[in-house]
Amino acid sequence: MIFKCIIVDDEPPATRILENYIGKVNFLEKVGIFNDALKALEFLNTQQVDVIFLDIQMPQLTGLQISRIISKDIKVIFTTAYPDFALEGFELNAVDYLLKPISFERFYQAVSKLNSEPKVEVSNNNNAPDFLFIKTDGKNKFQKVFLNDILYVESLQNYVCIHTVKQQIITHSSLKNVIESLPSTDFIQIHKSYVISLQHIESTDNFSVFINGKELPIGATFKDAFFDEIDQNKI
Repeated sequence: MIFKCIIVDDEPPATRILENYIGKVNFLEKVGIFNDALKALEFLNTQQVDVIFLDIQMPQLTGLQISRIISKDIKVIFTTAYPDFALEGFELNAVDYLLKPISFERFYQAVSKLNSEPKVEVSNNNNAPDFLFIKTDGKNKFQKVFLNDILYVESLQNYVCIHTVKQQIITHSSLKNVIESLPSTDFIQIHKSYVISLQHIESTDNFSVFINGKELPIGATFKDAFFDEIDQNKI
């Protein structure tokens, strides 16, 4: 799916960076850039837009105010130089919250959440990154995690715990968001609370999967899809 997106930001350097990043991702299409919030709203009233990269601090209307006005079908990714607005942004069901200056890695992590098909590609090399940046403690602290090191991901209500070969990382997120950032060829959900790495499975039976000595339950809802995957690789 191609997502039509616009940039709404009154800072030209920021819009140039976002425009450049959008051009690198082959499931994004830029259809407009606006430094005026009211003109952006006029455009949204007449044109189809899937995603809006929305600065929070702007004259006339703030990004938070705009997000309350626009259609709920439009996905919002906030961009700002001020981390204090992050909580309110997420309360408005934003896809993500990007703190300026925005790196391409962080941008890619955010837009990968848009696609229900996790196998997304970057047009400059046709390969998705083999790592994720996981938000940890602190306003702008992220831990780089290589996909090959992830054993499994565990849901903990409003948090998830990412179990790797070296450590456990807890972050404020949902299991759904994590799934959308992982390649479906390498990871599969086996339970409402667990997503596992296929390459790290040690053994399995009708009820459990064993990874790194840990027994994880297989939920009835996910059982058929999991064993279909196993059948494709059995001898």
